[in-house]
Amino acid sequence: MRQKKISLGEFKTILPYLKKYRVQYTLGFLCLLVVDAAQAVIPQFIRGAVDLITQGDFRWFSVFRYCAAMLAAMLFVASGRFLWRRFIHGSSRRIEAELREDLFAHLLAMSYDFYQKNKIGDLMARAINDIGAVQNSLGWGLVTLVDGTIMASSILVIIFIQDSGTAAMAVLPLPFVTAAILLFGRAMGKLFHRAQETYSVMSDTVQETFAGIRVIKSFVKEWWFIKRFGKTNDDYRDANMSLVRLYGGFFPFVSFLAGLTTLILLLAGGRRVVLGYLSPGSLVALFSYLQMLIWPLMGAGFMVNMIQRGAAGMARINDIFRTEPGIQNVPGASGVPPRSGAESDPPAIDIRNLSFAYVSESGARPVLENITVSVPGGTSLGILGRTGSGKSTLLKTFVRMVDPPEGSVFVRGVDVRLWDMSALRGLFGVSPQDSYLFSDTIKNNIGYGMNQVSGPEAPAGAEAPGGNRAAAETREGSALVKAAELAALSRDMESFAAGWETLIGERGLTLSGGQKQRVAIARALLSRPGILVLDDSFSAVDAETERRILDGILGGRKAEGKTTIIVSHKVSTLSAADRVVVLESGKITEYGTPAELLSGGEFFARMAELQRLGESGAGESRG
Repeated sequence: MRQKKISLGEFKTILPYLKKYRVQYTLGFLCLLVVDAAQAVIPQFIRGAVDLITQGDFRWFSVFRYCAAMLAAMLFVASGRFLWRRFIHGSSRRIEAELREDLFAHLLAMSYDFYQKNKIGDLMARAINDIGAVQNSLGWGLVTLVDGTIMASSILVIIFIQDSGTAAMAVLPLPFVTAAILLFGRAMGKLFHRAQETYSVMSDTVQETFAGIRVIKSFVKEWWFIKRFGKTNDDYRDANMSLVRLYGGFFPFVSFLAGLTTLILLLAGGRRVVLGYLSPGSLVALFSYLQMLIWPLMGAGFMVNMIQRGAAGMARINDIFRTEPGIQNVPGASGVPPRSGAESDPPAIDIRNLSFAYVSESGARPVLENITVSVPGGTSLGILGRTGSGKSTLLKTFVRMVDPPEGSVFVRGVDVRLWDMSALRGLFGVSPQDSYLFSDTIKNNIGYGMNQVSGPEAPAGAEAPGGNRAAAETREGSALVKAAELAALSRDMESFAAGWETLIGERGLTLSGGQKQRVAIARALLSRPGILVLDDSFSAVDAETERRILDGILGGRKAEGKTTIIVSHKVSTLSAADRVVVLESGKITEYGTPAELLSGGEFFARMAELQRLGESGAGESRG
């Protein structure tokens, strides 16, 4: 696979962050200048002291004066280093945190299809490893760039002023160092980009393995995933070893060239001291300056490494920032839908000749064709269909998880494309098919999203005007209990060791399938949504409990004029709905009341008969 060329222009994304902390960076670089100035003057004190001692006729007070000056300079160096680290490294850490927060917010804004194309492990690697590389380039990378440039320039000017002939001989190896740095940086960027890519693959392998640990253990496939991880781990090791080999060859080479400068100075400078053209103190000072020059030479390697790593990491982060959400608010989208006098009481959901197809590289794949159905407010609609008939896609069009064609899906009389997406999705309470739960307490899983609800349909206690927190918490507790009772969870609470505060593990690992579904139902009910969607939410719930839940939910919501959508493969579940839609290959093949469909002899009736026979057979077996 051809690698993307890494450019320092990737850092343009960072400019607004640097501008925000420009004062801190300016102060940090000023402190860095103080440190460099103090370091540059110390060899001059050494030169004066050595020359004074070699003359033989001196007073110790004069030597102590040089020592005191050096001590003061070293105090400036120590103080300046503390301050520039605080200003520059502190700012780079803050930028790192803000960049990661902005990346996280951008990822949350991405559409559903983005996560079908990008793996979670890779996204996590970019948010952690790549942003860490960017932070290093904004900290140590900038420091070594500025410090190395200032120190190298200052030292070269000083030694040429002090003895141009000796300096010219001593710096002969330096052009080779410059060439090595340029070649090193170009190769480093490519190798680091490869290392980051292999790290993403390894991270994704780990994430996928642990997310599917139940399946892995049930099929006794641990050995296969160990082998798979070993392959990605070896690839990551090999990519880093390529970096290490390049990095390990560069610094010995620079150290060798630095040693050559010392050797040349010893030969050329020593000869000039013997001939009387150069004082012993000046030769010692030159040695000190050349030793100080080694750091900028070595630092250039560090700088190239960190800047290239940061550029490679920034390129991968920018790939995400440059990806726009596939579904966005249109200009003028409103959180409060406009209503005309002619439509004072429009249907809760109105679908008009909806056709939808997923577009991929292989072409468009029709999923829904000419769907027309209206769901009045305060009623319930059931949806039945085989796997792949378009049920899930139809539900996604309601809340713009996929974008329906303009003028095809209306919520409360307004095209969903004209709604503000947050307001639109806030109208819905969804108990999803996969019953996703967070690694938290039962209480917090049910209460998730309560404080985000606003408006006339917000649950009591969702907001607490006047700061009456205790009263709000009491109302919230009552709402939680009521939602749990409607979802038939109250009896289960007695079996949980910590009751409401029971930790349920990642993705509800410690709960049964039916308990997870009922927690998800309670969570959807708590927000008291105008439109409730139960997407196959009773597949793991027994018939008696299902009937009790549906009776409680539908009776109360109908009295409040709220709408309910029920998707299920079980006819017994859909029999509680006012109307039922049957989908077949993306088309409506049946529509009517459950009684009408049972007498129609079509798919709904056949499914009812098959399920009745299945239940009868199971009952006879138990008998």
